[in-house]
Amino acid sequence: QVRLVESGGGLVQPGGSLRLSCAASGSIFNINTMGWYRQAPGKQRELVAIITSGSTTNYVDSVKGRFTISRDNAKNTVYLQMNSLKPEDTAVYYCNVQGSFPGSKYDAWGQGTQVTVSS
Repeated sequence: QVRLVESGGGLVQPGGSLRLSCAASGSIFNINTMGWYRQAPGKQRELVAIITSGSTTNYVDSVKGRFTISRDNAKNTVYLQMNSLKPEDTAVYYCNVQGSFPGSKYDAWGQGTQVTVSS
């Protein structure tokens, strides 16, 4: 079983910054893709950013140039640095980790952390 623990959410004013962290533990064995998704009230969950095991990154257009995803493989942790935050970034942010261990694959989700951008 893979367990994800997220941290770093909170309330921030427009234009501010936050850094989200997500640490994976348990039966990890081999992590492939790590990513962040978000879900705003009344909307579907959307992909925000992903990073592969080879450190290739991809972002949703609305956050390009403002958010940066990174990972520390030694710590099994993925980060999301969010700068120039806007009210429309308000959502619950979820960490996602996909990987494998002998004979099986896994697709794990964090519990979610609230990000609120408001003056």
